[in-house]
Amino acid sequence: MDIGNAKTEATRKLDLTGGESVYCINESQMRLARRLADEDPASSARIQALFRQIESDFTRNEQAAIAFLLIEQLNLKPR
Repeated sequence: MDIGNAKTEATRKLDLTGGESVYCINESQMRLARRLADEDPASSARIQALFRQIESDFTRNEQAAIAFLLIEQLNLKPR
């Protein structure tokens, strides 16, 4: 089932890609994430492959929803 390209009226009206953010990601966290995604031997290839799939299969708004939901799940799970 290809849900990535399906646009409903509701998703066209709900834009998650702009506006104010309720979460703060600092530059240090972003640098570490980029290093993990680009340079880490154990993680880089997996992260890059998933990232390419998400970029090709989902709209920009859907990508934003995925990002927000991932952050929410990380906040809810104990460390």
